[in-house]
Amino acid sequence: MTAVERPAEPGKGERLSGWLDGRLGTRTLGAKYLRKVFPDHWSFLLGEICLYSFVVLILTGVWLTLFFHPSMNEVTYHGSYTPLNGVRMSEAYASTLDISFDVRGGLLIRQLHHWSALIFVAAMLTHMMRHFFTGSFRKPREVNWLFGWSLLFLGLFEGLFGYSLPDDLLSGTGLRFVYGATLSVPIVGTYLAMFLFGGEFPGHDIVARFYSLHILVIPGIMAALVVAHLILVVYHKHTQFAGPGKTERNVVGTPFFPVYLAKAGGFFFLVFGALTLIAAVASINPVWSYGPYRADQVSTGAQPDWYLGFAEGLVRVMPGWEVTLWGHTLILGVLIPVVIFPLLLVFIGVYPFLEARFTKDKREHHLLDRPRNRPVRTAIGASWISLYLILLAGGGNDIVATRLHLSINTVTWAVRIGMFVVPVVVFVATRRICLGLQLRDRELVLHGRETGVIKRLPHGEYVEVHQPLDQARLHTLTAHERPGELVEHANVSLDPPRRTPSGSERSSS
Repeated sequence: MTAVERPAEPGKGERLSGWLDGRLGTRTLGAKYLRKVFPDHWSFLLGEICLYSFVVLILTGVWLTLFFHPSMNEVTYHGSYTPLNGVRMSEAYASTLDISFDVRGGLLIRQLHHWSALIFVAAMLTHMMRHFFTGSFRKPREVNWLFGWSLLFLGLFEGLFGYSLPDDLLSGTGLRFVYGATLSVPIVGTYLAMFLFGGEFPGHDIVARFYSLHILVIPGIMAALVVAHLILVVYHKHTQFAGPGKTERNVVGTPFFPVYLAKAGGFFFLVFGALTLIAAVASINPVWSYGPYRADQVSTGAQPDWYLGFAEGLVRVMPGWEVTLWGHTLILGVLIPVVIFPLLLVFIGVYPFLEARFTKDKREHHLLDRPRNRPVRTAIGASWISLYLILLAGGGNDIVATRLHLSINTVTWAVRIGMFVVPVVVFVATRRICLGLQLRDRELVLHGRETGVIKRLPHGEYVEVHQPLDQARLHTLTAHERPGELVEHANVSLDPPRRTPSGSERSSS
């Protein structure tokens, strides 16, 4: 008789896995989500840069809180930076100098935090523009678009609060601008300024209040939005560009584990390393060069971080108009820019709903558009970017004037005219370029790619030999709806040619 073999007892790891699965359902969740498919396209890395920059911001921000003192109480500085020894300054500014010169690695962490903030906002804007131009914001992803837009909106103010904390002359000049913009709000402006600053400018509480908003309130909201954003990405699945085998009902790519996880982990360290390298070799916000803030001083060439430059540009190019209504003076030179600034951002947030309403498109979309196939949307996005860049130049009109040896009035008037003319020109030109690219695609589909080889026919005619496109390329060029604007231009489609009984080619109408 043979002895009955007893089953081997599970190891400690297997027992722990079973214990967790019985209480948390980890095996079921792992089997469902670890095999989730991610499309393999370089543009999806933009979202990862946003996420990884945000992680670096959290890590460096936590470290900086251990050494920063958010107080406006005045002290006399005695530290390693000799030029400011014996100078009266706030504790916030003094602790910033200590971090920069007396804490080991402090200057590197400060600069890493600041550079991460700049790249975080830049990555978010680029990430949203990628989604905008490819139409991935359409149903059912409108809510997720709003989450991403909210992150961008909060990121702008988080950056404002962050670079205002050191209480140096540059950040104080920026706060003076914020105070004036708040006062310009009709009826409640004075109350808002008093509530925010705790008294007349500059007050004694503004750094402490901004500190609470910067490290607690806004990061908490942003972290919640990031989690909700990622959950909806998993729930709705990724969008993908049209191609062979790709439909509205499937996702073609690599599984999350182990392929995508390994790539994402490596990319995180690549982003972290690139940010650290930039912070190590490129100085940013050298607060010791500006000195502590004084209400009777203004720093020369004061400029906000790039993502708020367009807001300052609105104020700088606005004429100094004032009107008096019912005994109240309205400072239109500041009030109008304060109103336009959020409207420019709100337009991006509500665009998915505007497009769905005007196009009457209520269907679900999981395949991305090529920007050329949506001329109006692409033209709107390009014109918005042109307006942003024009206003950004207006925010530095003094720098532009001095560097180019121009009159500041000339630069200001050029920006005033450009903000109305340039977006219109860009819109028209971009739309025409998109239509031209569509016609070029049509020619490729109908006749193939030019080879440069000239052939003489038996009857003496010379023609160029065209190479037919492969099926994958044909699929990419024709896998979209027939564009109405192109139909108006030429009553043809991008369907592959059909053979007539006589053997000649004919395109479908």
